[in-house]
Amino acid sequence: MAQKRKVLLVDDHPLVREWLANLINQQIDMLVCGEAANAPTALELLGQTKPDIAIVDISLEGGSGIELIKNIKALYSGVIVIVLSMHDEMLYAERALRAGARGYIMKREATKKVLQAIRCVLEGKLYVSEKVNEMMTEKFVVGRSPATDSPIAQLSDRELEVFQLLGRGLSTRQIADDLHISFKTVQAFCARIKEKLKLANATELLREAIRWHDSQRTE
Repeated sequence: MAQKRKVLLVDDHPLVREWLANLINQQIDMLVCGEAANAPTALELLGQTKPDIAIVDISLEGGSGIELIKNIKALYSGVIVIVLSMHDEMLYAERALRAGARGYIMKREATKKVLQAIRCVLEGKLYVSEKVNEMMTEKFVVGRSPATDSPIAQLSDRELEVFQLLGRGLSTRQIADDLHISFKTVQAFCARIKEKLKLANATELLREAIRWHDSQRTE
């Protein structure tokens, strides 16, 4: 019998990891070799368990899934990465693929689709929804897409991460500690975000970040 493909789960929600582990361990061709709630643990387990694929969420304890994907590709280039997230694929899928992921799937998708996506990337193919595929094709052909019309889409990966943490209610100091960067660096990111979103001051920035964060949770 062929050797089972090893899967590392990286998600800060224990119930999601439990659901994924049960789903994957029921398959005859794959097994879960480790679970992590944050990027440092994930990187440690990658070295220990040597998985074939890592399933990564965008939001993690004390860090970003996008940054983790970049680190995985730099340190463990042979590991395939697929994103499974609740976050808007129209905003995050292209970022994830640019970072090195081979697929993006929403958590709301049916179990069958999740398994289909995992097997697809394990076969060396890319996996995104039809909606994302159309967006990326349009961007390639005409140079722009509906998603890039949003001011939020103009933020860099790090700026979007800071914006998201502001929306979760973290202070500038807490964001600096969370991302392991300096207080002044966070302030610089906030200044660039305000400029790109055409916001007048810190109060408007905070209000817009909270509004956006809440809208992401309810979509």
